[in-house]
Amino acid sequence: MKISVLGAGAWGTALAISLAPRHQVRLWARDAQQVAAMRAERSNQRYLPDFPFPPSLQLTSDMGAALGDAELLIVAVPVSSLRGILQRIAAAPAVTPVVWLCKGFEAQTSQLPHQIIAETLPAEFPRAVLSGPSFAQEVARGLPTALTLASTDIGFAQRIAQALHHTRLRIYSSADVAGVEVGGAIKNVLAIAAGICDGLHLGYNARAALLTRGLAEMIRLGLRLGGKAETLGGLSGAGDLILTCTGDLSRNRQVGMLLAQKKALPDILRELGHVAEGVYTAREVYRIAQRLGVDMPICEAVYRVLYEQLPADKAVENLLSRQPSDEFSL
Repeated sequence: MKISVLGAGAWGTALAISLAPRHQVRLWARDAQQVAAMRAERSNQRYLPDFPFPPSLQLTSDMGAALGDAELLIVAVPVSSLRGILQRIAAAPAVTPVVWLCKGFEAQTSQLPHQIIAETLPAEFPRAVLSGPSFAQEVARGLPTALTLASTDIGFAQRIAQALHHTRLRIYSSADVAGVEVGGAIKNVLAIAAGICDGLHLGYNARAALLTRGLAEMIRLGLRLGGKAETLGGLSGAGDLILTCTGDLSRNRQVGMLLAQKKALPDILRELGHVAEGVYTAREVYRIAQRLGVDMPICEAVYRVLYEQLPADKAVENLLSRQPSDEFSL
């Protein structure tokens, strides 16, 4: 299959490396200088250093070339850039299936990616979301990874899952697009909370409680947004939550740990040098939860630490002082 991966950040690059031995893969980046550097080095030293490209992996900064004869487009840009990329895809002469990797809500509109796509791409474009517990470095290294690919057209989801599946990248199909997207978005906010928990040395008991209660918040909002509980308990929900909240490679967890050290958010983001989607998603999750009347105290605490300068230790104190309630109330 001829596949164009649009976006040469860490995750897009890792997936291109993983798929290139089995497909004709072209990796697109908008920055011509970055593409020139990748061609010269045969690696992406900016976003995924020290992982050599397979010899067959092609590189381009020409969107026309990327779209031209592709049989599948994998959009690997942040949510903030998704709408613009989709507009360019919609303007192309060919109708090409689209899979997106981004996790989060669009700023201001608070829309999930599939809602942005519904507004931007004509209905004839087949579409699906690919999400799940996946650190880019491990995918590029060829370590075993399992993901979920969801589309309202389950037949399309099954065909693309089968096409992308290989022995080190196991892909399950689903029809629950909203559930897969909500899990991928909210786990980043909860990873910041987990980083705060670890940064304050609150212990493993506290982290286990945080993940479990965070999953309850994810399910509450996911159900209100049209997702299914079983999806949110699966790879793209609980699985991604566990990975992002416990793994040292998680940028969102790193944000939380640095917040626990009382570092300022602008300094943290400069230090990271990569997008930490949870920082922006926290604001939109807070707005949505307030609008829908969904109780999400952990996500609200993260929002207040990020945007109202509430000290991390005070946020923890506030959470611990909440009145006890029925564990499974929605």
